[in-house]
Amino acid sequence: MAVSATRADRLSSAIKGFTLIELLVAISILAIVALLGWRGLDGIVRARVALNAELEQTRGMQLTFAQLQNDCLQLASSTVLGTRVPLFVQNDRLILARSVYIENQPARLEVVQYRLRNGLLTRWESPQTRDMNEFDGQWKAVLSNLADDVQASQAVVLQSQIKRMQIRLWKNGGSDWISVGDDGGDGVDVSALADNQAQWIGMEVSLQPERLSQQTSGNVIKKFILGGA
Repeated sequence: MAVSATRADRLSSAIKGFTLIELLVAISILAIVALLGWRGLDGIVRARVALNAELEQTRGMQLTFAQLQNDCLQLASSTVLGTRVPLFVQNDRLILARSVYIENQPARLEVVQYRLRNGLLTRWESPQTRDMNEFDGQWKAVLSNLADDVQASQAVVLQSQIKRMQIRLWKNGGSDWISVGDDGGDGVDVSALADNQAQWIGMEVSLQPERLSQQTSGNVIKKFILGGA
């Protein structure tokens, strides 16, 4: 009986020791699985954040180009402006004269400015007017930055994290796009590029985001018809 009891105690101790080892192995395996799971979850969260940022940027691009398209279609014609300049292009800056049509009301004019500063692309529009003298004053104020502080406070931010904006124009009967405003100088108005300002029928705007995904390369480019309305 004593021998049997001793063997039973040894067997019980062996079983208890083996169970403890199994427990330690199981805990180690669970720790490894948890670590791998955390890394996978962290990767998913990072990918989701990057995807949301890219989708937000794409949405901002779409809204920006939609607004640009509307403004370009409403570009004031020479019939309304006479010899006045309807368009001014500068490095990271676009100024245009826009006709505003409201139902059951006479057409009006306004000055619209797109400007890229500190990574923010903004749009500002002047008060609408039918007085050509008032329009001339608004145009000169925008062109000379006399109302720069007011414009900055009233401008609407269209897109953030934009590194550069480039603009090219297409002339009726031309064979290629003409780059303007890339010299970093005082800018170019379309009347200086052609005798007839009505010759300019198209504009290409290229926006370069500051951060691009690995799948995205190059600039985001959109072409617009000038004065098509």
